[in-house]
Amino acid sequence: MKLVNNMTVWFLKRRFERIEQFMNNPIETQQRIFSELIETARYTEWGSKYNYGQIKSIKEFQEQVPVSSYEELYPYIERVLKGEPNVLWPSQIEWFSKSSGTTNARSKFLPVSPEALEECHYEGGKDMMTLLIHNRPETRVFDGKGLSIGGTLHANPFDDYTQVGDVSAVIMQNLPAWGEFMRTPPLEVALMDHWESKLEKMANICSQENVTSILGVPTWTIVLLDQILELTGKSNMLEVWPDFEVFVHGAVSFEPYRDLFTQKYFPSEQVTYLETYSASEGFFAIQDDLSKVGEMLLMLDYGIFYEFLPVEEVGKPHPRALLLDEVEVGKNYALVISTNAGLWRYLIGDTVKFTSKYPFRLKVSGRTKHFINAFGEEVIVENADHAIKVASQKTDSLVANYTAGPVYMGDGSRGRHEWVIEFTREPASQEEFIRILDETLREVNSDYDAKRYKDMALLSPLVHFAPANTFYNWMAKRKKLGGQNKVPRLSNDRVYLEDLLGQSAFGSQQSSSDVSHL
Repeated sequence: MKLVNNMTVWFLKRRFERIEQFMNNPIETQQRIFSELIETARYTEWGSKYNYGQIKSIKEFQEQVPVSSYEELYPYIERVLKGEPNVLWPSQIEWFSKSSGTTNARSKFLPVSPEALEECHYEGGKDMMTLLIHNRPETRVFDGKGLSIGGTLHANPFDDYTQVGDVSAVIMQNLPAWGEFMRTPPLEVALMDHWESKLEKMANICSQENVTSILGVPTWTIVLLDQILELTGKSNMLEVWPDFEVFVHGAVSFEPYRDLFTQKYFPSEQVTYLETYSASEGFFAIQDDLSKVGEMLLMLDYGIFYEFLPVEEVGKPHPRALLLDEVEVGKNYALVISTNAGLWRYLIGDTVKFTSKYPFRLKVSGRTKHFINAFGEEVIVENADHAIKVASQKTDSLVANYTAGPVYMGDGSRGRHEWVIEFTREPASQEEFIRILDETLREVNSDYDAKRYKDMALLSPLVHFAPANTFYNWMAKRKKLGGQNKVPRLSNDRVYLEDLLGQSAFGSQQSSSDVSHL
């Protein structure tokens, strides 16, 4: 495999010039992408409705085309699902990515055009390895296999000629032969429908391979790694894969899991952690500097035109979205995209914060619907992830999963936040963990701190310390197992909490603690 590694590294190194080009010319690159999208879609039904043929500027585009949620675009997407051509995008659509549905009661089906597959998702896959090589020029990662946990594919219920599934499955199904050669497990295993059977087969196969990289969501990667450790009897994954080099992660924040990976699974500085930001709708950003943890370079030439909606504008009848040159570092924005798959001014549901301009780096700060603001505290996922990380480090514990929601005020009673947390290594003192969690939230969120002042509006958190496999069993019950499904971190209602707390196994074993403000 040495020759394969050398040739692949040589090829990918040459791609860095293209990345530098849009880093040095971000505004011009986005203007070009915008013009190409408008020109390509001018004769579609959507393009005709909004007069794309007459649009000469981004300002005209923003004035004529509304910001749309999935629900607002769905009547058009449904027609594409049923096989109707030239509705949102002129190319024939043969694939649809199915989202995890964590922000909506139903799953979302999103078109994947040939252009989106080739110019966005595959370009992102190549560029993430290009940026790894740029940071680690002596890498031998291509001497071994890349492990990826795929989703599943099914026939489109509306049209027998097309398929729907997790975007990872769509990508794997369409990989060229050389791409399939470099990955594990085999496609027929990676795309298996039954998660438990797939997990068992993956553990058996991958434990025998020389795996040097993993691409996956931390939560489901942990499940697979635990299975392999149990199967092999090894104490950590470097005893199974001594040449392992890089874990490429995304979809959820890595911070609550970092210590678990660096201490339990890969206790060595030889392992690199590279963050990406991709979704069913497209591939958006990649960590380009390994010293900047949590910061990712916005990839500007993947056929996606970006706008950024200040969070206070979300939900307004005519929100004012900003362009790249208008954003501010540190401010929270809802991401709006127009893509080469026909999603026009689509409010994706994520919020981001820019950490730098020129080049434009950002981090995912949360979801437009994943927050707790029942009492005006405006706690976002970024706050929660940070508080969990600090509490874990200071109490020498390791968190496997968590979710949180509000406890509403009652007659004469004050509100609070209720958490369910599952640990790989529990803190020696539950009260200490909760105290640090609460204090850290107060430090990073002034609104939360104001509500917690002397317990006047919010009491200290109520935390349930869940037994092992609580979240796995809950996700299985909800039929949400698999790499594209995410545990909802925060919710502004109690739907997830009530469902999770109602599990019989959890309900009989849970312990809970809460502390007063000190």
